Amino acid sequence: MGYIPSDIKATGDNMERTTIDLWVGIFAAAGAAAILGLALKVGNLTSSTIGDTYSVTAAFENIGGLKPRAPVKSAGVVVGRINSIQFDSKSYEAIVTINVDKRYAFPKDTFANIYTAGLLGEQYIGLEAGGDPDNLKDGDKITHTQDAVVLEKMISQFLYNKASDSNTDKK
Repeated sequence: MGYIPSDIKATGDNMERTTIDLWVGIFAAAGAAAILGLALKVGNLTSSTIGDTYSVTAAFENIGGLKPRAPVKSAGVVVGRINSIQFDSKSYEAIVTINVDKRYAFPKDTFANIYTAGLLGEQYIGLEAGGDPDNLKDGDKITHTQDAVVLEKMISQFLYNKASDSNTDKK
């Protein structure tokens, strides 16, 4: 047998320390993976189950915080994604290009509304089907739209109305 210095313990302290370090590393990696998954979900970068699509456009006066890749929903089901958003300098409107899954057909008089979901304020487009017998086709335009509700605008309008009410009460 070889010489073992008296200051080195042979009780397994090094093995216990290695096991603790391993578990701390595993939990740190799991936490990092959870934060990455949450960031991808919030950023709408997760994979989608949308197959072949057809493209339609819609014009809005105010899109709020709507972003490309945001979901397009109907009855709570994701039926498409926003492809692009561009500003039309002639009509001063935002032109939103929507890719809708070919499995879902919508009438030509479908309404496109911008809604806000969740605490983080994710905005999406909600499609509400109309009653037209003809369906939207690739390249069509949705003519019935409703802009995003902008919280700051609502608050300022409320304050303005309250101020004007108090001025008429004084007369």
